Amino acid sequence: MDNDVAIKVKGVSKHFILPHKKRNSLKSFFLNPFSNYRNEKQHALDNVSFEVKKGEFFGIIGRNGSGKSTLLKCMAGVYMPTEGSITVNGSLVPFIELGVGFDPELSGRDNIYLNGALLGFSRKEVDKMYQEIVDFAELEKFMDQKLKNYSSGMQVRLAFSVAIQAKSDILLLDEVLAVGDSAFQQKCTDYFTSIKKKKKTIILVSHNMQAVERFCDRALLIDNSTIQKIGDSSKIAEMYENIFLREKMEKLNGERQQKRREVLSASGQAVEIKSVKVTQNGKKVKEVNAQKEFEVEVLLLSKRGLKEANIGINIKNQDRIMLLSADTIAELGNIDIPKNKKVKIIYKISNILANGLYTINLGVVEGAIPNDEVIFREENSQEFIITGSESNPRALAHTNIDVRVQV
Repeated sequence: MDNDVAIKVKGVSKHFILPHKKRNSLKSFFLNPFSNYRNEKQHALDNVSFEVKKGEFFGIIGRNGSGKSTLLKCMAGVYMPTEGSITVNGSLVPFIELGVGFDPELSGRDNIYLNGALLGFSRKEVDKMYQEIVDFAELEKFMDQKLKNYSSGMQVRLAFSVAIQAKSDILLLDEVLAVGDSAFQQKCTDYFTSIKKKKKTIILVSHNMQAVERFCDRALLIDNSTIQKIGDSSKIAEMYENIFLREKMEKLNGERQQKRREVLSASGQAVEIKSVKVTQNGKKVKEVNAQKEFEVEVLLLSKRGLKEANIGINIKNQDRIMLLSADTIAELGNIDIPKNKKVKIIYKISNILANGLYTINLGVVEGAIPNDEVIFREENSQEFIITGSESNPRALAHTNIDVRVQV
């Protein structure tokens, strides 16, 4: 292995045997001697290969059940690969499950010494780092209380504060950036910023894409037990988020169809929505290219005739924040729609939206009725995804801004 490589994973597969039925006693064996007991092979990892360079901050991301934690445990030596090999060049400490080895009947003080011993420190070494651990955890007043009286957040803070004392060339981190409250998370973030500057080799498993983009030099996307892509952390984070956006879009689509069937079955509905679709370059799309205009087409049927109608839409992001709105009255004034008449409204939109999942929400107001009565409203009439923006993905919108520098 090259001297500049910290970890080399070559052709690693990991299989688990899952029994579907098992005999729990000698009695069950004799009562059902010929029962069919089947085992299923679960492929947690399938032919995974990659290298992590020395001094690299490397991210591993994927959905729950994709195999990322199994991969981390294989690198830590907790699991042995079914096939393939893992070569580690240097000392390695895994932060996989914080607090493993803690005894709830012992005090916080005693658990520091216990956990320190598990990490390979002598009592004298723990003596020297004890105050630093307590100060970082911010638990000075509670060190003589039994651990079982700590809140879960306090236990995690103590465990993390002990774990970071471990000295090694390579750190394996499994979601440890999510520990404690927001103030303590900031301390954790500051700590990782400091060790990143020291050029330690760090492998981070996380669902926090902001942390991956901020800290990681490169990232690996794993899905269905196989590597989908390795590359720039921002690009890999975008791929990961798009997986969830597409899944959520399909879920919203199913919920909308069910709700629309329920609305159609109700009596007295003034308006029936025939379709709502998003188009770009004349084609119906579910994924809209960033920075390029698109259209929303609404086709509705007036079931009783509408007087001075105003038909509007708004677009919300996945946090339900309204970003854009438009209606017919602004451009056309109020419109009349005869009974049993279909009408199509096309909204042409300059696209300033950032990458993400959006929903189109529809409303119809009849102005001839006092107080401009809302006669139809539908949340999530259609959903779509914006992809391809290279601007800050955390911004709500991207618009053209003229920037000048005057000296």
